[in-house]
Amino acid sequence: MTLVAAGSVALAAGLDRLIAEPPAAVHPVAWLGRGLAPLDRNWTHPRLVGLGVALAVPLAAAAAVAAGVALAARVDPLAGGVAAGLVCFVCTSRRMLLDEARAVVAASGGDLPAARERLGALAGRDATHLSAGEVRSAAVESAAENLADGLVAPLAGFALLAPLSLPLAAAAAAWVKAVNTLDSTFGYRSHPMGWAPARLDDLVMWAPARASAALLAVAGGRPGALRAARPLARRPASPNAGWPMATLAVLLGVRLEKPGTYRLDGGGSGGDDPLPTRADADRGVAVVARAGWLAFGVGVAVSAAWATTGPGAWPVPGVLPPC
Repeated sequence: MTLVAAGSVALAAGLDRLIAEPPAAVHPVAWLGRGLAPLDRNWTHPRLVGLGVALAVPLAAAAAVAAGVALAARVDPLAGGVAAGLVCFVCTSRRMLLDEARAVVAASGGDLPAARERLGALAGRDATHLSAGEVRSAAVESAAENLADGLVAPLAGFALLAPLSLPLAAAAAAWVKAVNTLDSTFGYRSHPMGWAPARLDDLVMWAPARASAALLAVAGGRPGALRAARPLARRPASPNAGWPMATLAVLLGVRLEKPGTYRLDGGGSGGDDPLPTRADADRGVAVVARAGWLAFGVGVAVSAAWATTGPGAWPVPGVLPPC
């Protein structure tokens, strides 16, 4: 059953296409978010608490997932593959985010107040006074950034550990998703305990953010866009988020901007690039959609290649064989 891991990734991709996301009431990531809520309080030593949370919560999530997949695989290898595919599905997100971005872009052309309100599901910024172009910019930026956070990072963890064992692959995806959820919950300046979760997320997302930029460049038909995006990628405060956003700005030839925070002039005009039109934004979301399918395709290919030629293809003392 050496190709079960590749099948698990394919299952996750199919479920993403068919149903987008599990309902919030039964979504494990939503459960995690609600479970973290009691920790949002004033602590005597907030950084120490944050460090403990950053270490313990992702590890606990990974252990629970590994145990569940291992139990399913013990019953039947195919059941283990399905369980791992379900984990990969709930730990990744593509269609729902793209649908939200498309809805915001569509509303920006005729109902700006509705577009501003809906933007809250995508971008953590005050949209009260944003123009239509700024709303579209935020939607496009969020789509690009979430490609890395919501899809490439957990998918990479799964595919890279697939040669060791299916439970470990699923655990890696869950660990990455838990790290990202902690950052989304606490990784703000207003949360003193968020320092450790934010720094851990920066470390974990370093490679996925740059890989996502490469996927966007390929999906947009301009691999050379990465070179033009490099200086722009340093403008946001995040060491990672700027990479996919800057690459998409270059591909679209527009300005992506968070007013008062950063400005990514992708057209190379030196400061006179326009904000995205509705057509520009639709094209940007389409590029992110193609990049997402590329990510799933690479995940399937890597899982299959590693399973047949990588270290998991041979018995390794002390390491679980591939399911």
